[in-house]
Amino acid sequence: MKFFPLVAAATFVASSTGAGPTPRPGGTRLTSQKSAFPFAFSEKVLANGLRIFVVPYDSPGLVAYYSVVRTGSRNEVEPGKSGFAHFFEHMMFRGTERYSTEQYNAEIKAMGADSNAFTAEDMTVYHILAGKSALAKVVEIEADRFLNLKYDEASFQKEARAVLGEYNKGSSDPLQKMDEALHDHAFAVHSYKHTTIGFVRDIEDMPHQFAYSRQFFDRYYRPDNVILLVVGDVSSDEVLKLVEKAYGTWSKGLARPPVPVEPPQTHEQRVTVPWKGASLPMLFVGYHTPAFSTKSVDGPALEVLGELLFAERSRLHKQLVLDEQKVETLEGGDGKHVDPNLFLVLARVKQAKDMAYVEATIDKEIARIAAEGVDEKTLGEVLSHARYAFAAQLATPDHVALVGAEFLALDGHLSAIDAYFSRLGQVKGADVQRVARTYFAPQNRTVVTLQPETP
Repeated sequence: MKFFPLVAAATFVASSTGAGPTPRPGGTRLTSQKSAFPFAFSEKVLANGLRIFVVPYDSPGLVAYYSVVRTGSRNEVEPGKSGFAHFFEHMMFRGTERYSTEQYNAEIKAMGADSNAFTAEDMTVYHILAGKSALAKVVEIEADRFLNLKYDEASFQKEARAVLGEYNKGSSDPLQKMDEALHDHAFAVHSYKHTTIGFVRDIEDMPHQFAYSRQFFDRYYRPDNVILLVVGDVSSDEVLKLVEKAYGTWSKGLARPPVPVEPPQTHEQRVTVPWKGASLPMLFVGYHTPAFSTKSVDGPALEVLGELLFAERSRLHKQLVLDEQKVETLEGGDGKHVDPNLFLVLARVKQAKDMAYVEATIDKEIARIAAEGVDEKTLGEVLSHARYAFAAQLATPDHVALVGAEFLALDGHLSAIDAYFSRLGQVKGADVQRVARTYFAPQNRTVVTLQPETP
């Protein structure tokens, strides 16, 4: 379960908006991809709005079944109601009249399957990896819990208290506190202001929100907000027949409230987080960057910039981590989100006295790229590595489904994968230079430092 973003060097697995036509309800489209996503897939939209993607994959006897809810902490827009997307990740395992929690777990065990879920800012994803012979049962039990989830107030309160326990456990990690501070200060009105698990005050009040939980479920756990992705040893006809039978009676949900638009940040914000436990000093910086779009090269250019700045072969890593040994770890990269979010930088500094120097050195390297750009040879190497790294992720049906689920949650179309890589291939050195100049100004950033207690 994901409470805060993993800050890492750019992975080049991105999502985008506006790619690919949507079939009319009841229609089916078969698409053959020959580049970044090298698999044929079928797509169908049921009359109730449920979208299904089927990707036949050479994995004899194995199937990955993903239910992608296009709702995450981004959609928690009402004051006092953060944390409900993650909460329902828990509640969806509480059972139905037909399959109790114990019966659901027994079915998963009998199939020899793996079942789990995760929540992020823009999505909640439920996934099962099972044998092909179990496909009909998987469709049956997954449709049952999406259409017929049942819980009373007592079980609701029990799970709400369990979420608070998770939050308290996570509080032993200083990065969780830094992440909370960073997003709380970087965003004024957008719901990215709170992390995936939510504000602690809202989690503490959650046991009193039983009625609201029903409203949240009716809004977001509906066919027009869910996408099914099935990858593996399957045929499209087989999957679609099972899905139409199991999900066809599912009705559309309530209207969903809009997400506030974040205004531009106009001045730098700085926050110090005190820490009583053992920890190295840390620097955590967020720069506002745009939402992903297949219509712009800015997102791919930011991905390239992240690789240039923070990969292990980068100048910064060589200087701060290897040569000077002032930093234990240095990571950074742009996120992949429905709405504009943050390019994140994390440095674990060995001594507090070097914090200012480390920050200044990072700023200097960003300024150097903004002034000088990147040579074509280096750019070509980065772009080549991007494609290789992406292709390496597509080695199993479960990994293909995981990658596909991200694109579906943020874009709605698997065709966005090739659309994104098409833009990535168009990135020039001047684009990298431009985004370094545009988005990395001091007034566009929030800086959080962790200050451990001195012994």
